Amino acid sequence: MHVVKPGESIQRALDESGPGAEILLEEGVYAETVWIRHDDVTLRGAGMGRTVLVPGGDVLPDIPKLHDADASVLSGISANGVARLKVSGLTVRGFTGAGVYAHTVTGVSVREVEAADNAVWGVYLRESSGCEVVACRAYGTQYGGIALSFCPDAGGEVTGNEVLRNAFGIFVDNSSRTRVLRNSCHENAIGIMLLNQVYEGEPEGGVSDCLVAGNELFGNNLAAGIQPDGLGAAGPPISGVGLALIGTHRVSVVDNRIHGNHPSGESVMGAAFTVGSSKDWGGDDALDNHILWNRISGNSPLDYQLGCDLDRQTIWGNRADKGEPVDAKGWNP
Repeated sequence: MHVVKPGESIQRALDESGPGAEILLEEGVYAETVWIRHDDVTLRGAGMGRTVLVPGGDVLPDIPKLHDADASVLSGISANGVARLKVSGLTVRGFTGAGVYAHTVTGVSVREVEAADNAVWGVYLRESSGCEVVACRAYGTQYGGIALSFCPDAGGEVTGNEVLRNAFGIFVDNSSRTRVLRNSCHENAIGIMLLNQVYEGEPEGGVSDCLVAGNELFGNNLAAGIQPDGLGAAGPPISGVGLALIGTHRVSVVDNRIHGNHPSGESVMGAAFTVGSSKDWGGDDALDNHILWNRISGNSPLDYQLGCDLDRQTIWGNRADKGEPVDAKGWNP
C-alpha cells in the first residue's frame, strides 16, 4: 500500500506503483488531475468531504479527453482501457469534465464517492463492463449525475446513491443488464432515464434486461434542454419527470415511489412516469417491460403516460391517481 499525503502527487504514486497499485489518500485537499493507466488499481480516500480532489497542478499531455469534448475539458479521475479499477471514499469537485470518467474499462467500481459540481458529468462510465456505482452522491452537472453510456453488458449495479441538481439524475444510455436499486433522485429535470437511441458514429444501441426497483424519485422540477448552453443542452426539453423508459426491452420496474414531480418548463414527456418509443431516432418501441407495484402520486400534469403497445407489457398492482390511457389495466387509485 502506498500512502499519499496532501501536497504529495497522487499521479506519481500511481505511476511508481504500477499494476496492482493500492493507493491510500489521507484526509486533505489534493489539487491535480489523475489518470489511471494500469490494471488492478485501488484508489481509496478517507471519506467523502475528507479527501477532496480539485483542479490544479500539471496535467499529463496525453491524458484521455472526455468523449465528445475538446482537450481543454478535464476530468478529475480518468481511466481508459484498463481492468479492475476501484475508486472509493473521496470527493471530486469542480472539474470542467466529469468527476470520474471510465472508458472501455473492464470491471470498474465507484463507491462512496461524491461528485460535486463537475461541469459535464458526475460519474460517467462509457463502453465499459462490470460497472458498479454504489453509495455515491452526485450533483450539479450539465448532463448526468451518474451515467452508464454504451455499456451493452454493464453487468453491474447502481445502488444506494443520491443524485440531485442534474439534467439526468441516473442515465442508463444504451446500456443493458444492470440493476438500478434504492437510489434517491431529486431536484433534477428527470430522476432516472433509460434510453435506447442510436447516434450517428456511436456504437450499437439498446437497453434491455435491467431492473429498476425501490427508488425514491421526487421533486424533479428542473428544466433541461431549454438554453443552448444550459442544463441538458444536447437533448430535447425535459422537466418534471421521475422515471422514463424510452425504447427499452425487458426492463422490470418494481416498487418505486414517484411523487411530487412538476415541470418548470417545456417537456417532451407529459408525465412523471413515461414509457415511449424511440423508433423515430433509430431506437425501437418499448417492448416486454414489467411494471409492477409502483406508487405514483401527486405529480403534474399526469402520474403516468404509456405511449406503447400495452399488450406487450406486463402491468400489475400499481397505484396512481391520473394517467394516459385512462383505462390502462394494472393501475389502481
